[in-house]
Amino acid sequence: MENIALREAPVALGDLERSVMDLLWDRPGAHTANDVRDALAGDLAVTTVLTVLSRLEKKGLVRRDGGRRPHRYAAASTREDHTVGLLNEVLGAVPDREAVLARFIGGIGPDEAAAVRRLLES
Repeated sequence: MENIALREAPVALGDLERSVMDLLWDRPGAHTANDVRDALAGDLAVTTVLTVLSRLEKKGLVRRDGGRRPHRYAAASTREDHTVGLLNEVLGAVPDREAVLARFIGGIGPDEAAAVRRLLES
């Protein structure tokens, strides 16, 4: 299994940030703020979407292609990489990682347990 090194600690996301990131993760490629606004449910102003995209860019989660107008935005990494970073951050903050892992593994279903076994054996 590949060990992923992250440059900075991953960040938790607010509800709108999560919605934007889910959209960018689910739709590969670069998108304008208008594209993002149109794809999100609700009545958001494009300025609100631009603010969220700017914040996500500062957090290192979004890349902006500023070479043309309108700017286009894309996820800087995968959803899986972000999630692994969050898990590593949480595990790094607890004194007994083994206890946390044991509780986590004790709470997963048979299919996930089989997947963990396969991954550990590979």
